[in-house]
Formats: sequence, C-alpha cells, structure tokens
Amino acid sequence: MEKLGFEVIVERGAGASSGFSDEDYEAAGATLVEPASDGTYREAGGAEAWQADVLIKVNPPTLDEVDRIAPGATLVSLIYPAQAEALMAKLAEKDVTVFALDKVPRITRAQSMDVLSSMGNLAGYRAVLEAAKEYEGFFAPQVTAAGSLPPARVLVIGAGVAGLAAIAAARGLGAEVRAFDTRLATREQVESLGGTFLEIQFEESGEGGGGYAKTMSKEFIEAEMALFREQAKEVSIIITTALIPGRKAPLLVPTDVVDNLKPGSIVVDLAASQGGNCELCEADKIVEHNGVKILGYTDLVSRMAHSASQLFSANVVHFLKEVRGGEAWDIDLDNEVLRGACVVHDGAPLPPPERKPPPPAKKPAPAAVVEEKRPVKKPEEASAGRAWASAIGSLVLVAALFAAGTFAPSEFLQHLTVFVLACFVGWQVVWSVAPALHTPLMSVTNAISGIIIVGGMLQVGSGSLERGELDLASILGAVAIFVAAINISGGFLVTQRMLRMFRRKES
Repeated sequence: MEKLGFEVIVERGAGASSGFSDEDYEAAGATLVEPASDGTYREAGGAEAWQADVLIKVNPPTLDEVDRIAPGATLVSLIYPAQAEALMAKLAEKDVTVFALDKVPRITRAQSMDVLSSMGNLAGYRAVLEAAKEYEGFFAPQVTAAGSLPPARVLVIGAGVAGLAAIAAARGLGAEVRAFDTRLATREQVESLGGTFLEIQFEESGEGGGGYAKTMSKEFIEAEMALFREQAKEVSIIITTALIPGRKAPLLVPTDVVDNLKPGSIVVDLAASQGGNCELCEADKIVEHNGVKILGYTDLVSRMAHSASQLFSANVVHFLKEVRGGEAWDIDLDNEVLRGACVVHDGAPLPPPERKPPPPAKKPAPAAVVEEKRPVKKPEEASAGRAWASAIGSLVLVAALFAAGTFAPSEFLQHLTVFVLACFVGWQVVWSVAPALHTPLMSVTNAISGIIIVGGMLQVGSGSLERGELDLASILGAVAIFVAAINISGGFLVTQRMLRMFRRKES
C-alpha cells in the first residue's frame, strides 16, 4: 500500500485473531491507532481512522459505522447491495463513493481482484475438513489385518470455485468424489481433479451470466432431484455450494434426499447464509436428522483467518492499483472493472452496468462461384481416390525398402531400422500426451536434443575436417548440432514463460 502512495492506519489488535501481530503491521510501515472511548479510532494528536480518505473493510459496515465515514470518502468492502437496501440508502446520504468487492466482474483481467473466488476457494477446502471432523470414518480406503474398509464417497453439488476446491481436498484425503453441475463445461475441470462428473440426460444449458449457473426449468429440477435421491443411497458426505447472486439459495437437498442417507452421513451446506441448499439446514448450527448431521456454518472462511487475510489483502491491493490509474486517485467509470464494482459514486447510487452483447458471428463467404467451376465429387469417387492414393504410397514404400535391402550396406540398414522405430515410438509418445502436458514434455525433448548434440560433435570431430575433407557424415553432424541447439533454446524459453505465469508479481 505504501508503494502506491498511501499512508496506512491500522487499529491495534486488528490482526490478532488472524495471526498477525501489531509489530508485523509496524514493520510493514503502518501507523497503529488506539480505539477511543466513544468507539472511534483515534491516534494521540491525530485524526480518526474512520475519517480516512479511503476506508477498507472486510464485511459491510453497520448503519452506525456509516455515520463515522467522512463525506466524500471512498469505501472498499464487501457490500452485497441487492440484500442491503437500508445500507445502500445510508451510504448514498453520506455523499461517498462505494466499491463493492463482491461486484467485481468475473472476467479474465479482474481475476487478481476477485474476492469471491479467493474466499470460495477457502470455503470449499474448509468444508471438507469440517466434514472429516464430524464423519466417523476414514476418507481413504483402509486395508488392515482385521479387514478392509472402502473409501468415503463424497458428492459435491456445484462445481464452481468452492466446489472444485472441495473436490481437490476430498480427493487429497483419499475419498471417492462425485460432482454435479448444471454447466456441462465444468466436466473437464471436475475430471482433471480426479472426480466423477454426474450428468442427467436433459437438453438444457445451465450457463448463467458472470460465471454463475442460472435457475433451471421445473422439468430439469425434477430430473436433478431424482439423481440426488439415487446418489444419497450410495454416498456418505454431501457438500453443496450452489448460489445465485442476489437470490435465495436454490433448494437441492430436500428432506427426502436426506432420508436416503445412511446414519452417520454428513451434509455441509456452504449456502447456509442465504437460506441453504439443504431444506433442514439452519445457519450456524449443526442439525441432526435420523443420524445425519447437517452443518450450516457461515464462518468457514473465518476458520482459516490467516490465509483468508493474505488472499483478501492481495485482492484489495490489486483493486487499488486498478483505481489508482497512475500517480493520481482516478475513478474511471469507463473502466469495466471499476464500473462493475462501483455501486455508489459521489453519493449517487449506480445501476448495474449493461451487459455487452456478444459479437455477431461472421457469415461464411458464398461458395456459389467455386461450386460452378469445381464439380462436387460423389462420396464413392472420393473414397476410390483415397484408396488409389494409399495403394500407390504403399507400393512406393515397398519399392524403396526393397532397393535399400538390395543395394545398401548392412550398417545403413541397421541405422535405418533404428531411425524408423525411433520416429514411430516418438510419434506415439508425443501424440498420446495431453496438450496441457506439452510444456513439461519439453524437458524430455531437451534431454534428447542434448544427446543429439553430443553425437553430432563426435561425428564432426571425427578428424575428417582437420584433414580438409568434407564428407556427408560431418555435414549432417553439424546440421544436427544446429537444429538441436535451436530446439533446446526454444524449450527453455517457452518453459520460462510458463513459469512466469505462476509467479506472484511483487507489488
């Protein structure tokens, strides 16, 4: 924050419950203030912290706290404006500018500022830990002298950020994980984490705006409930993560689904703060129904306060960099990130920004002229042409091998055989590797290229060049060294670029 030109004020003891001491804040350059008797934060001889130009909070301010904010200040916090009409009206009266971190658009450019994704990741991970704490069994399969135990079966409903974090955590503990989401595009993400994606045969897309799922039709929901009833007979743990911003959480686990769970099973409802996905869920309570425990914790993120503080602060710093706009404090409402997050500007409430329509699909160029000049071949003619081409190619290959076997020396045949086998094996290996692993594969190709360079150097240094002779083997050795060196340099360059993507940029 200081590098951005801010003077930072922190209340004493503010980070104690998150594992950050006052000394840590002082070492980072912050000024510590004491809480005054009237509840305001005041430094001796200084100004109230609530009177700062930019006020940063985690949770939405209370109505009493709004009275302490200075007119014309900027508030950066979680707000949830659709569920806080009284708060929004009070903020507008104060003539302030309010950025709701929960309204940051979920676009690629704003990923580093996405507080909901950061906190959702923590909530999904913590949900698995809370389930493991209450579950009276192993997550991983057990093989003992007394007998064997199968792994716990976990059903994750909703494959967003929290759902994917829950899948990864449960798989890490050894559980068998199944997942369901109305957005079929999440299948690959679920399967990449080792989960089994459940699907119902129903022609309806669940893609909603901003990366969220949309409300589905009645017929789809009925098919969905039937799937959950069947799964409840097999699984031991259900984790629900479905939320639609500004609305009550959808009901996904009604009482009849809970009745199908075996005694000792666990339901963790991450939507408890908005009514819950489970019909029996109660916020901040553990409800037991026929031996099944339903966990309705709303403070899962706070149970990982240290990590949550680090991620939240990083999101805020990236957001303030976006607002800063260079040396000056510049609130540019033409910036789609700032416009999406700004809910009050200079005391005037702002409506949600209009969605940009998708670009129109390009129409294919007319092919009438081509069709007139080039007659279309019938399928039988095209198939016959491919057959003739394949036959001619096979004859040429057989003739070349026959000539090589008749006239070439035996050493050439040995090298040719190794070369053909190496090409075939190399092609099979590379072709079978997933595209996502092509960059790690470069380490293998670099090793092979290194062997080629060594062989080329031995061939070039065989003595023929020293005698002034320029034979074909030496020329090919020099070419091999040149080409392999290019491959190695390119491999290191691409790998370096990939590694930069995973490095945290210094603020």
